[in-house]
Amino acid sequence: MGQEIERKFLVAGDYRSLAASASRIAQGYICSERGRTVRVRLRDQRAYLTIKGPSADDGLSRYEWEQEIAPADALELMKLCVGGVIDKTRYLVPLGSHTFEVDEFHGDNEGLVVAEVELRAPDEPFDRPPFLGREVTGEVRYYNSQLMQHPYRTWSEEEKAVGLG
Repeated sequence: MGQEIERKFLVAGDYRSLAASASRIAQGYICSERGRTVRVRLRDQRAYLTIKGPSADDGLSRYEWEQEIAPADALELMKLCVGGVIDKTRYLVPLGSHTFEVDEFHGDNEGLVVAEVELRAPDEPFDRPPFLGREVTGEVRYYNSQLMQHPYRTWSEEEKAVGLG
């Protein structure tokens, strides 16, 4: 069990040519109340059950527990998920001592691309790749669990423009 510390950014540039790998992810939420989520994820041929606690430090860190489970179990648990499934491709982009996870969303969240970088401490410095746009760390509407309830395709042009500014 541990504390997850990460920063999240919108993506505004080429990341695919810098990616070391890409994988398809399907994930759903058994519980997605404010302050706690229980997520089921299928990533390529592997599956995981993850529990996350409330965010602290303006969304920068939170409790996270994750356990690998059998893919068949994940498929069964997906039937319990509320509101469907998030579909995305994750690109891993190494830079310096960090790896940026760039999520390109599909389906109801098509058009949204975000990058996250995990840190060891909230104030840890990191090299900033040229594709990073505005920081959205702590902005709840960009949480995957929230994208299930209010998908990107339903955002108004004004809501989308706020993310670009």
